[in-house]
Amino acid sequence: MSITRKKSNTGKVTFPLSVFETADTKEDLEDWLLSQNPQFIRKMRKARQDDIQEKGKDWQSLKKELCIK
Repeated sequence: MSITRKKSNTGKVTFPLSVFETADTKEDLEDWLLSQNPQFIRKMRKARQDDIQEKGKDWQSLKKELCIK
């Protein structure tokens, strides 16, 4: 059984009732939705690859670039 929640006027978001019943927080539902999103999974895999290959920026450089103290 699925439960449907409307997502503004652009469409619907559907997830299994078991997920809705076992989620403790809104963040749990968001986590499940992201885990079902192929585009998000591709981005996370790419980010992980970049991290393994040390293509990312270190925290100090990023803070300086973004003017964060």
